[in-house]
Amino acid sequence: MAMPIFRATARHGLRAVGYFLAGGFVVAVVGLVWHLNGRPDLEVWHTADLTEEFRARSDVDSFAEYLALEDRLFAQLREEVYDQMDPVDRRDIARYHAGSLSDPERWPRNWNRSFELGAADPRAGVLLLHGMSDSPYSLRSLGERLHAEGALVVGLRIPGHGTAPSGLVDVEWEDMAAAVRIAVRHLRERVGDRPLLLVGYSNGAALAVEYSLAALENAELPMPAQLVLLSPEIGLTRLAALAVWQERLGHLLGLEKLAWNSILPEYDPFKYGSFALNAGKQAYRITVEIGAQIARLGAAGALERFPPTLGFQSVVDATVSAPALVTGLFDPLPAAGGHELVLFDINRLLDVEMLLRRDPAGWIDGMLTGARPTFTVCAVMNESEETADVVIRRLGVGEQEHTTQPLDLRWPRDVYSLAHVALPFAPDDPVYGGPQAGKSPGIQLGELVLRGERGVLEIGASDLLRLRWNPFYPYVEQRVVEALDAIAPRRSATMGSESARNE
Repeated sequence: MAMPIFRATARHGLRAVGYFLAGGFVVAVVGLVWHLNGRPDLEVWHTADLTEEFRARSDVDSFAEYLALEDRLFAQLREEVYDQMDPVDRRDIARYHAGSLSDPERWPRNWNRSFELGAADPRAGVLLLHGMSDSPYSLRSLGERLHAEGALVVGLRIPGHGTAPSGLVDVEWEDMAAAVRIAVRHLRERVGDRPLLLVGYSNGAALAVEYSLAALENAELPMPAQLVLLSPEIGLTRLAALAVWQERLGHLLGLEKLAWNSILPEYDPFKYGSFALNAGKQAYRITVEIGAQIARLGAAGALERFPPTLGFQSVVDATVSAPALVTGLFDPLPAAGGHELVLFDINRLLDVEMLLRRDPAGWIDGMLTGARPTFTVCAVMNESEETADVVIRRLGVGEQEHTTQPLDLRWPRDVYSLAHVALPFAPDDPVYGGPQAGKSPGIQLGELVLRGERGVLEIGASDLLRLRWNPFYPYVEQRVVEALDAIAPRRSATMGSESARNE
């Protein structure tokens, strides 16, 4: 008799616990929806439907056709966003207010557009691939230097970018990859049998890797001779995949705000402030695809032909994971490939270890200890904890001990680390540079540090304090030039070059 009573009581207890958990889940979801929907209202740049954007299914076969479609896209942007702005939003730092300090048209060239820097007799063809929510401006400086070195350079505007944040609401990584294929084919036609160099930043780095892996399986895709990757988007947390559920909940409830991870003012002329959840979803999807490609090609022994790869990565990065970059890309590559990863440590002079959530010292020390079986590691670090001077510690493939060489660069005062967004920008960049920044025709964001009460400014303190420029950019630039020299040795004859043009 006692056993049936016990079982019944247990069933009732489990049912009560189930009801309690379900009720708690519903309350949590309602609270989350209430919080997310209580954010600022969406503006026209969040909702504009720019139908002239390129898609993988678009009837576009050449780079010239891609640029013609881009012309129509930017004309539509003017009509659907600039001309539709509410008068109260027409502020001096409003990106979509014509003539404002943040209007990209203030610059001699609108660097949100695809561009080509031509050369009459190019040493090589270079394709620049920018990051997520970014624009071709981010790799402009590297592109201009490589052009000065004799390369024909194309800076591709990745679909969904350079226009309005709404462009990232429904774009897919396959659209981006299709645009990369068109641009690479164009470069091959322009430079003939000269080598190709792909330079990718963040999501652009992932696109460069995906393209190169696809070229291993498809002989019709021109194979790059070298990859250069900055803050490469290879390892992302699986939480990024959960973005789709917030999107679906928003669609179910008819709440457009739930399609956004952040809804922020648009004041940066060359980068979106607001971030659509779909952008994170596509970043996650392409990293999953890259993982599958590497596993498949590795099992077939095909990674031997993967192009030599030079990567640059900060050991602290709020967007991508440095350890996952190693395990997800560099470790699987064969040792004979000439691959190299440059890591930037934190500034040990400032004694910030006590404030760190996690000190990367153990991990970076491990990278420099023992033989690296497949790639060379270089670490840019303080010479000691008593100086801001930095050195390069290098451990080559098969070497047991690292070597050290001085680097004629220093950590700036009060800078404790690099940031994901900082690596491609020179200290003198007119928009994102530091104290040495050149004169900007519009807004200057690199040194925009203000102090006062919280909640007063539209721009959040975390954005104001995030480092936007790389104090070690001269080293990065020189290494990229050396990568070009390795695949396209300098010719003694003088090389003429056309004027930079936007085709």
